[in-house]
Amino acid sequence: MLEVVYHPRFLKSVKLLPRERREKIPALIGLLRADPFGPHLHTKRLSEPLSGIFSFRISRDWRILFRFVDVRTIQLLRAQHRKDVYR
Repeated sequence: MLEVVYHPRFLKSVKLLPRERREKIPALIGLLRADPFGPHLHTKRLSEPLSGIFSFRISRDWRILFRFVDVRTIQLLRAQHRKDVYR
């Protein structure tokens, strides 16, 4: 299993999510720890200027950005609506 660490910006962004989206995050983090590229997460590698960053879905319109710190550690960066998260 991978270790998950949280960027302070991620913790702030989660507080701003709608409650029903926020409640899904613990289960999604469990899936992420087991397999970051599992089909239920819809993980995508991002391109410039966000190269080295990945995203996965909370729901159809909400995303979480993350990066690999090393081979055993993932850092969650932020959670936002898809229209804003890639900016």
